[in-house]
Amino acid sequence: MRQYYVGVDVGTEFARACIIDQSGEILATTQNPISRSQPKQDHINQSSDEIWGAVCKSVKTAVAESQVAVSEIVGINFDATCSLVVLEDGSDAEVAVGPDFNNRQQNVILWMDHRAVAEASEINGTGHSLLQYVGGKMSVEMQMPKIKWLKRHMPAGQFARCKFYDLPDFLTYKATGVESRSFCSTVCKMGLVPKGVDGSTSGWSREFLEQIGLGELCEDNFRKLGGGLDGAFSEFKSAGEPVGLLSETAASSLGLTPQCVVGSGVIDAYAGWVGTVGASENGISESGGVEESAGRLAAVAGTSTCLIMLSQTPHFVEGVWGPYRDVLARGYWCTEGGQSCTGALLAHILHTHPAYPELHQAAQDRGLTDFDYINWRLEQLRAESGVRSIRVLAKHRFLYGDYHGNRSPLADPSMRAAMVGLSMDVSQDDLALAVLTAFEFIALQARHILDHMAAAGLHVDTVYFSGGQARNKLLVQLLADAVRRPVVTPRHVGAAVVFGSALLAAAAVENYLTNTNATASSILPSSASRAPQHRLWQIMSRLTVPGNVVSPSPDADPDIRLLDAKYKVFLEMAEAQKLYRKLVDDVENTP
Repeated sequence: MRQYYVGVDVGTEFARACIIDQSGEILATTQNPISRSQPKQDHINQSSDEIWGAVCKSVKTAVAESQVAVSEIVGINFDATCSLVVLEDGSDAEVAVGPDFNNRQQNVILWMDHRAVAEASEINGTGHSLLQYVGGKMSVEMQMPKIKWLKRHMPAGQFARCKFYDLPDFLTYKATGVESRSFCSTVCKMGLVPKGVDGSTSGWSREFLEQIGLGELCEDNFRKLGGGLDGAFSEFKSAGEPVGLLSETAASSLGLTPQCVVGSGVIDAYAGWVGTVGASENGISESGGVEESAGRLAAVAGTSTCLIMLSQTPHFVEGVWGPYRDVLARGYWCTEGGQSCTGALLAHILHTHPAYPELHQAAQDRGLTDFDYINWRLEQLRAESGVRSIRVLAKHRFLYGDYHGNRSPLADPSMRAAMVGLSMDVSQDDLALAVLTAFEFIALQARHILDHMAAAGLHVDTVYFSGGQARNKLLVQLLADAVRRPVVTPRHVGAAVVFGSALLAAAAVENYLTNTNATASSILPSSASRAPQHRLWQIMSRLTVPGNVVSPSPDADPDIRLLDAKYKVFLEMAEAQKLYRKLVDDVENTP
């Protein structure tokens, strides 16, 4: 029997679905929008009911467009942003997350919500040893600061009735009715420490939760968080492992059958790792295990960018999240750097410039996207000015672009953007140069993160760059030149994340068949003899086609020297900003 797999990706703005076959060919992709509410600055909410509806619509449409028989779809997997979903324990009713605590439809705190800055600071002020597994500081974008904010602001008695999910785990629960949690969500975003790490037995640290003022979460063996690892009814899974089958209700809503295997959910960026790093540069499939991923870093770009790599040993990198064990493969460690604002940075630079309407119309007149038009116009400016390269056009323009705080490696939510070299020019050409400096910032910040990783012993050989930004040849070359490593862009450059989720569905089916001795056909030869993490890697390497390789420019290229000089400016701008804030704060705080 032919087999097909569904990948679901819930991003910040869209729910996407794709269907792949046993060779990894994408047969259909669809998406539906998801709204968000911003009732106050730094408060950004969504609705889990709306998200699930968008997921169901996307899956049904993808199945229809693929013309695949529903009975032949054997697996589904969900990835999503690391947003916090709050439900009422017992009834599963939505719980309002504020600031309007009467609006129960808004029960999701979006990942990029920064309401809990004070709570994150208080948690980090404890100096607890658990913080070493999140780069030394827990980010305001993680779940414990948000949960602490809810406890502080919810109406009396409401917090005690809540249970909490990272969004990928909520989707898996919605699909199966099984209270299973993923190591990906709980370890990366909620503070769980896998068994055996630092003497952990239950996963959750009672001492830590009590110290940060969330002792209630320890009740009933941490039930509000999914239970402890030592609980009789608790279930925690790694990527590619099956949770169960679709419930009758979910199967009906998704337009699938109750025989469809559901894999353990992952955070969207981690699905991007799955969907990219299995590709070999020479087109030859790897035959070994997941250890072959060593040295391959996935840069998964969207609203923000996550930089993820796997290693066999833990590496502690200040300001970089992790090391996280078991999230992608049991016994292996993940390290995750992050850029809080990349796609959002480019959109902001573009849409807030006075010349944007004019530029957008000019792009449409030429049948180009905004960014393709900008690249074309930059080349025209280079030719007109007679300079050696496009980068020289912006040699005296400098952008430090942390509009939304710094995730890595400074781990400082108070960082903000700064520009040097502006004039009163508000033309299209000025906008093109502004976008060029934003490209430079994205590339230089990636170098900043990789430099910190290298200093801690994590050496990157190749960067696998995916997402819409990876379509831009100018940005890709800048990234390769900044980090001084080859950059691989995948064949499905804009669908790498949802494709990765579909690969996880295929792995979940393989593992389910092995665990249950089922008789359906297998993708992999001798599948039963392989551990789950190696089955996932084999599927990744077999089904991920080679991408396009962009090599860094030679060291002697003048543009490399220019980029090195601008990197020094980049570092100085970051330090200068902190100094300026301190100078002012010292004055303001003096009686």
